[in-house]
Amino acid sequence: MILDIHSFNFLLYIMAFIAVIVFVALYFVEAGYGKMISTKWGPAINNKVAWVLMECPVFLVLLYFWSHSSRQWEITPLLFFLFFELHYFQRSFVFPFLLKGKNKMPIAIMLMGVIFNTINGYLQGEWIFFLAPEGLYTEAWLTTPQFIIGSILFFIGMGVNIHSDYVIRHLRKPGDTNHYLPKKGMYKYVTSANYFGEIIEWSGFAILTWSLPGLLFVVWTCANLVPRANSIYKKYQKEFGDEFTEHPLKRVFPFIY
Repeated sequence: MILDIHSFNFLLYIMAFIAVIVFVALYFVEAGYGKMISTKWGPAINNKVAWVLMECPVFLVLLYFWSHSSRQWEITPLLFFLFFELHYFQRSFVFPFLLKGKNKMPIAIMLMGVIFNTINGYLQGEWIFFLAPEGLYTEAWLTTPQFIIGSILFFIGMGVNIHSDYVIRHLRKPGDTNHYLPKKGMYKYVTSANYFGEIIEWSGFAILTWSLPGLLFVVWTCANLVPRANSIYKKYQKEFGDEFTEHPLKRVFPFIY
């Protein structure tokens, strides 16, 4: 279903309002997955399966919009599509199978992720392939400061995100069950370097598309990840004690927070 621009913008405002609520709520209620796994969130399933099911809807939704649009082979919308799908191909079909251990994810958390990812894919896809004004995303857009700067930030953020995940996966040797404070890459500056990378990545996407849906995605990324970074910071502070305090770190934004 393709909304008219007024209904579409109203949906954006509703989603932005919900993001503010989520941001505040996550400072009081920890999302119980990963390092914060909790039985309070109910039944859980295999982590790898949950990640695939949670992340792939946005990949598929944007693929659907692209395949049904008359703009699908226009170079600028096509690049937006490829950038977005590159991230979510890695996140949906590569990242989950690199995870180690036998962790689980609560079904409730997974379903909330599915809902958000589906809506986000809808918003990005409808804007890029149907609602963006004709003549906006022409070939000339590729030489604008927005596209150039945004693309650089997008790939820097993706690199930081992927490298940070690599660092976390390789903290322990096979058979080692000890916990270690990550110290490589951007972990020299923040305790949630992977989140920092993802925020930079989607900030780049918002800039390169110069769109409200892109901006909304950044808002949601921060609403979800910044409070979680705070929880991880406190967990590390408690778990590693003196080792943590002798190397002052920020939570997610280097030198700031």
